[in-house]
Amino acid sequence: MPPKDEETVKLQKELEELIKKCQEEAGKCSDCKLEEKCADLADMPKIRLTTKKLLKGHINKVNSVHYSGDSRHTVTGSLDGKLIIWDTWTGNKIQVIPLRSSWVMSVAFAKSGNFVACGGMDNMCTVYDVNNRDGTGAAKITRELLGYEGFLSSCRFLDDQTLVTGSGDMKICVWNLESGVRTQEYEAHAGDVVSISLSPDQNKFVTGSVDKTCKLWDTRDGKCFQTFFGHSADVNSVCFHPNGYNFATASEDKTCRLFDIRGDQELACYKPPSGNPGFTSCGLSLSGRFIFCGSDDNNVHIWDTLKCAHNGTLQGHENRITSLCVAPSGLGISTCSWDNHVRVWG
Repeated sequence: MPPKDEETVKLQKELEELIKKCQEEAGKCSDCKLEEKCADLADMPKIRLTTKKLLKGHINKVNSVHYSGDSRHTVTGSLDGKLIIWDTWTGNKIQVIPLRSSWVMSVAFAKSGNFVACGGMDNMCTVYDVNNRDGTGAAKITRELLGYEGFLSSCRFLDDQTLVTGSGDMKICVWNLESGVRTQEYEAHAGDVVSISLSPDQNKFVTGSVDKTCKLWDTRDGKCFQTFFGHSADVNSVCFHPNGYNFATASEDKTCRLFDIRGDQELACYKPPSGNPGFTSCGLSLSGRFIFCGSDDNNVHIWDTLKCAHNGTLQGHENRITSLCVAPSGLGISTCSWDNHVRVWG
């Protein structure tokens, strides 16, 4: 019997060959490329976004940013051990929440604006009620969700009572926040679950993983009904298209991609015109016509999703961009970086 490592290598090779065969068969069904089909569309003008607010307050790397449903307030999490809730219209801090662990990797704002959640290397997810304060004046902890066997890498609110989390133990969990009980738990990927994005109707969500794949799930029964291949390295970020039928990805393989759920395959691949940056985060405009991707070259790259043409870059950060979030209204973009700052673009 061959050693286990040789057997694993053999199985991995068989899997790669099978994936390649599936991609070739899917390619045969494609009558043309997206950019070819959209070649006769008028070119979009260059996007002229500037930094409307530079949010200073963190004193260490800022790892995550997320908008509230009002498109005005954001929450950011930093290695300085603080969550900060910002008013992006005025640039003012609304609340500063001290954390028990400074190793925060993901933050989430409930659509209602009533709760924020965060987690990271402390292997748990902590939920705060921003409308109630504890004895120190900080937002009150309502739940500490324990039981992870790896770091908490991503979290998103379905509503004020339900939270979805992904973690380094390769699992996805759905929590009832009123009872603090896990209502669903399942082995999701063959590697860390890095990113989660909810569909516009909240009935589905897509996950990205270091196993190079993305998976589509049903929030109602927790079943995975599609797996998407194409990336050759970690999928760092996923973002649902506003139409609910597509989603975008950003990867360490130095590409961003657009996948189609109904066609069960990749629609387009976006690469920068120069340089060779890896991509850490992505977001889509309200119309879905533009994709914004934060990268480790300190810039946000923009593409026309239909014509696959590079539209420009947003420059200003002085270090790696770690997270990007488009306001639900589509009227603003917030980015955070290892330069300790948060920028609001508009």
